[in-house]
Amino acid sequence: MAEHPLDLGWLRIFAEVGKSGNLTVAAERLKLTQPGVSYQIRRIEEQLGVPLLIRHHRGIDLTQEGKRLHALALRQVEEIDALAREIRGTRNRPTVRLHTDYAFASLWMMPRMQSFRDRHPEINLQIIATQNPAVQVKETDDVSVTFGSRAEAGPGAILLLSEQVTPVCAPGFAARLTENPTMADLARTRLIHLDNAAASWFDWSHYFLQLGHQRAGNRDEGDLSFNTYSLVIQAAIGEQGVALGWAGLVDPLIESGVLVTAGPTISAEDRGYWLVASPRKQASAEKLVTWLLDHQSH
Repeated sequence: MAEHPLDLGWLRIFAEVGKSGNLTVAAERLKLTQPGVSYQIRRIEEQLGVPLLIRHHRGIDLTQEGKRLHALALRQVEEIDALAREIRGTRNRPTVRLHTDYAFASLWMMPRMQSFRDRHPEINLQIIATQNPAVQVKETDDVSVTFGSRAEAGPGAILLLSEQVTPVCAPGFAARLTENPTMADLARTRLIHLDNAAASWFDWSHYFLQLGHQRAGNRDEGDLSFNTYSLVIQAAIGEQGVALGWAGLVDPLIESGVLVTAGPTISAEDRGYWLVASPRKQASAEKLVTWLLDHQSH
């Protein structure tokens, strides 16, 4: 159902009278009585002290003063109506919420955000980032992208990014390492850790263990630890050490040369970022799911 136009009083009445050239027609369009419209016009003329209309049996003509006032009134009414449509359109747009962690939100989603906005400008997107977001999606306009195992993701989850990690650092820090650093070289250098006891992903201990190496305690420098992955990557960019880079999250940084690889890649095919949405998802959530799947390997 169409929304009622904003009540602009005499401004809308005079704009419509001048546009239609007839008091009766203007009254019908405004859903007012013809005497009521005539009364409003007379009040404006009394306040200004000049006639605005020339009345005749076929309708009305505007006086010179009336034409000047009508041009201004019509422009104001049209601009206000356009703004009202914009505001109402924003209010009525569908909203979809994406629940994810800080790493996916900042490193994967943000660089691709404009792509979603370009494809679906009609949707309000709300990103809810937490340290350990829940996998369960309860609402029909909620979508979740969470890290974990296949069992943790649950039935119906779609693997968006499998877990693959590679040591990465800034080019400036890489210059301090030996060319093609060995595991022993990595073990001696300053490492940047993601400190999260609830995490099920690879950490440096598991990385060395997977490659058959044990890191000794005698190192040249102390390590750094952060409780969010975004800070881990910022520290790596800032030449503070070597971090574990997750495929899909740091790929753009490697491609642009902001980060470089500093060791072999290991993977866990049963873990990664999983996409979960309600089977009864609304159309807006369906569009976000489709867009995420279209970009899962980009």
